[in-house]
Amino acid sequence: MNCLIVDDQEIFRTVLKRLLDLDTTLTLVGECADAFEAHQQIMSQQIDLIFLDIKMPGMSGIELAKILGDQHPLIIFTTSVNGYAAEAFELNVVDFLLKPISAARLLKAIEKAKEIIKSKGLTLNDQINEFAFIRDSNVVRRLKIKDIQYFEATGDYVKISMVDREYSIHSSLKNIEQKLPQDTFLRVHRSFIINVSKIDTVEGKTLVINKHLISVSDAYRADLNKKMQFL
Repeated sequence: MNCLIVDDQEIFRTVLKRLLDLDTTLTLVGECADAFEAHQQIMSQQIDLIFLDIKMPGMSGIELAKILGDQHPLIIFTTSVNGYAAEAFELNVVDFLLKPISAARLLKAIEKAKEIIKSKGLTLNDQINEFAFIRDSNVVRRLKIKDIQYFEATGDYVKISMVDREYSIHSSLKNIEQKLPQDTFLRVHRSFIINVSKIDTVEGKTLVINKHLISVSDAYRADLNKKMQFL
């Protein structure tokens, strides 16, 4: 994982860098003394994990996380103030570490980040696109592609609606869209990808799949019309 350290205290950045050397799977791509510099780094390169201080001059770590939005890299908050824990976890961060941070506690948080990375998205059967594999908690499940009704983005997660049940995986809709067979699935909204064969009705800016109402954006309407085969 490409990592970034963001903390206004140079001594803590130095200590954290030494601790990160304990895990050879991590690549430290930079360190920043404030959130403004961190934002520029995050926008300009691929970063998977941020070790982010909360109390910093100018902009706090929590404010930076909110600016980055739903598609922010994985975040481990590092702070000397305990009162921010509840607000921090509302941002779907990996962990919240209180300074001083022990090596064991840091490595435990990193392992949590690795598990999330492993579980991101779904893996398709590349030969016939008949099945998809997802990680559901600690279980890898095989899903039939034809039984998937739609995907819905919900924060840092994507809900997979099947004919008989639902699953939730830690991923982005964009990541999933790149893996799906284009002849079957179509993006119809910034929050929805649908299985075209599951459409029951379309009226105006709304389509119905198995009694579920799904919004259709104007930007995707032309693509939807092309996919549907009118008699």
